[in-house]
Amino acid sequence: MSDRWALPPLSEGEFAPEFFAPTRANPNFHFNTVAGRYVLLGLMPRDTAAEAEAAAALAPIRALLNDRHVCGLMISPQGDFANVPPDAVPGVRWFLDPDAKVASRFGDEPGWVLLDPTLRVMARSPLSETQAMLQRISALPPVAMHAGAPLIAPVLVVPRVFEPEFCRKLMAYYDAQGGQVSGVMRDIGGRTVGVLDNMKSRRDVSVTDPELKAGIMTGLDRNLSGMIRRAFHFNPTRLERYLIACYDAGEGGFFRPHRDNVSLGTAHRKFAVSINLNAEDFEGGDLRFPEFGPRTYRPPTGGAVVFCCSLLHEATPVTRGRRYAVLPFLYDAAGEAIRQQNMDKLDTGPALRLDTR
Repeated sequence: MSDRWALPPLSEGEFAPEFFAPTRANPNFHFNTVAGRYVLLGLMPRDTAAEAEAAAALAPIRALLNDRHVCGLMISPQGDFANVPPDAVPGVRWFLDPDAKVASRFGDEPGWVLLDPTLRVMARSPLSETQAMLQRISALPPVAMHAGAPLIAPVLVVPRVFEPEFCRKLMAYYDAQGGQVSGVMRDIGGRTVGVLDNMKSRRDVSVTDPELKAGIMTGLDRNLSGMIRRAFHFNPTRLERYLIACYDAGEGGFFRPHRDNVSLGTAHRKFAVSINLNAEDFEGGDLRFPEFGPRTYRPPTGGAVVFCCSLLHEATPVTRGRRYAVLPFLYDAAGEAIRQQNMDKLDTGPALRLDTR
């Protein structure tokens, strides 16, 4: 190993490259889901003793590695978790990277890469300068002030999309149908499949009633699409799913941080719409965009939050009552071409049950 650390082809302010890699809890962990906090990437040496020494050097900032302020992701060149230090959750998790597919995207030598809450590079250092990196981390401002000013997510809040009476009709329809457990879409073995895991606690109903479907389309077309064109310079011409969702406090309703267009079967989605049907009747259950701080967003009854499907977002746990919402995705002709191209990759069979604790 040379004395001079070979800097990766990443400069300050660049996005870190995305990757999937196995952790002890998830065989295909998606790196981009960790946004919303500072991230310390450790590119570990191949020697196991040196790897353990580098991990132990984090002890002075262990209190900061709590998954809220900073999380540490250690990239190990070992081929088996038996040969790497244990995870220290919250705050420190290990990834296996025996073929260096991940590490090679950040540099050729072991070292540290510090990322901001949007996963952009803040600083780099070799392992020989670990103490300087720890001092940098100790001086980091609160996550909400990482940009030097309060942040607001680039989302659109639009009231009066649905009339209150129509909201009540939609909730009554949901209650009459009874919700089904809702999963998430994942790419597994080159196909996009539905998965039931601990990412989400929600029940859904697909609307098949022609009158209600027409009412949903009318509200979106007349009361929302114009604001989307004005705010985002995007003309939505396609709608995916007429769906009513319910997050129930009795089931701890939530949806952990995720992005809506990262699988082959969802790549066509451009904008997500979240229309509250009963905003006054529940606590918790708000939208949060971790890359833009802790602020939450709650549209009024009949109102919508609209946001790009590539934004990391979550539905915070409902702590009282039930949150009813209509949750369509919007796209255009270009998105339709992508959807058609990937249709043969979409598995419409029963959802798989996975445990990724």
